[in-house]
Amino acid sequence: MNTVERSAKTVEQAIEDALKALDTTKEQADIIVLDEGAKGGLFGIGSRPAVVKVSVKEDPMTIVKTFLREVTLSMGLSVELEVKQKERRMYVDFMGENLGILIGKRGQTIDSLQYLTNLVLNGRGIREVNVILDTGNYRKRRRDTLEALARSVARKIKDGQKRIELEPMSRFERHIIHTTLQNDKFVKTSSEGDEPNRYVIAEKRHGK
Repeated sequence: MNTVERSAKTVEQAIEDALKALDTTKEQADIIVLDEGAKGGLFGIGSRPAVVKVSVKEDPMTIVKTFLREVTLSMGLSVELEVKQKERRMYVDFMGENLGILIGKRGQTIDSLQYLTNLVLNGRGIREVNVILDTGNYRKRRRDTLEALARSVARKIKDGQKRIELEPMSRFERHIIHTTLQNDKFVKTSSEGDEPNRYVIAEKRHGK
């Protein structure tokens, strides 16, 4: 039982009764006042009780673990989840075998799963937590690779190439390229194309 409705003479009493029934506290509950009630007139004529609806707040970590276990099992993967939360970010690391399937080409599978996981939380009314998925330190290794690629592209532009088009990348990966080169005095970057085939273009800055 995660949700109850209670009525009483006052809103405060109705809330107290609901919290007792759920064995929880105000801090751990979502409270909706359905009817503030009315005292009524002489002899209580026209009076009506206050009515509240109280639900126990769902734990974001439990929601994420349950969803990801169901998805990975449906993919035929047996994984362990290491979940840590730091302020508004929840980091999930998958551990197991054959996790290349989970990453997918250019990280498309794990990026899509990350997007869906955040959608699940948003659908439960939890918008203050951002989930980041990783496995085998893939995110860091991919970031290092992209930063090296960006520096290599910059050298080619400085050596005379006017324009370089990179392969289609996710929004996260394009952001790494742009960020790596944003302070370069000789190279500018932009993105063109439509998702999921949007790509980065590197060009020489005018006047350089």
